[in-house]
Amino acid sequence: MWFFGSKGPSGFSSSSTAEEVTQGIDGSALTAIVTGASSGIGVETTRVLALRGVHVVMAVRNVDAGRNVKEAILKEIPGAKIDVMELDLSSMASIRKFASQYQSSNLPLNLLINNAGVVTPFMLSHDGIELQFATNYLGSYISYNVMSTRISNLMRCSPFLLTDLLSETMKKTARESNIEGRIVNVSSIGHRFTYSEGIRFDKINDESGYSSWYAYGQSKLATILHAKELSRRLKVRNTVKTPLTCQEDGVEITANSLHPGGILTNIMRHNGFMNGFLHLIGKYFLKSIPQGAATTCYVALHPQVKGVSGEFFMDSNISNPSSMANDVDLAKKLWDFSFTLINPNYHYYSRGVRLDKR
Repeated sequence: MWFFGSKGPSGFSSSSTAEEVTQGIDGSALTAIVTGASSGIGVETTRVLALRGVHVVMAVRNVDAGRNVKEAILKEIPGAKIDVMELDLSSMASIRKFASQYQSSNLPLNLLINNAGVVTPFMLSHDGIELQFATNYLGSYISYNVMSTRISNLMRCSPFLLTDLLSETMKKTARESNIEGRIVNVSSIGHRFTYSEGIRFDKINDESGYSSWYAYGQSKLATILHAKELSRRLKVRNTVKTPLTCQEDGVEITANSLHPGGILTNIMRHNGFMNGFLHLIGKYFLKSIPQGAATTCYVALHPQVKGVSGEFFMDSNISNPSSMANDVDLAKKLWDFSFTLINPNYHYYSRGVRLDKR
């Protein structure tokens, strides 16, 4: 349990809990997707959102674990609105299947909380991409572009090819409810500890130079850059409305990223020594799960965050990320690079990055 830290401008601090930062907020008009919702701060995020009346869709890799979490929450909050859906962010096929099923559910979509994350030794995803980059970042990138493509009319305005009717869901929800949509990327202070070049565009899959710590930092840097570039693009599309630029009107969608704090979770399960060490000392120096979920819930629900976009939060207050995370050119380059990884017209080679048209 973390007891230290003074209150910031928001009135909250590092010791604030998810319940405290959402006290008195009515989320009954909202529907949220929370990835990685079956463990760690994902569970607490789901519980507190449900406590505030939000209809939560738990997007989880292990459906049985997700159902167990749902049952536990329902015992505490009998009226909670929770659904469980399968989503493996390391698999593009799983992401597309999830999006299709969500579309078929006819649910609205106000909040997209990209919470899932892993720390692993060198592995490749189902699609042949370094696993931490694929799961911690690229899956969220795909999720947004699959689910929000028509929000920004990407089909006509840019080379993105992923389209899905779920994009219409978030746009329609924001327009008809007059409630802004919020995209929340759970990053980490670990984004400061990445490779010297920040994102190793030419060596994403280079096992010889791989460091699990730097790869984790790289993936978390990418989540911040993604939120900032997405925010920039959404702002442009909402302020410039001409037929030539294909801009759409009046859809308020914000995108922010955050550091939840040092928390005792199972994210280090692939590193036995570190996992054991953290569990030994963590209860004295790290945040509790309720404290760790606070910033996510704050950014997702609090009225203080209305209209705020492209920011990085820590301890439920706006904070400053690294200089690389504020690099506009790096963010644009990452956006374009990510497209090449998910574009079906290109072939991806597992050593380094080689992209050839099929």
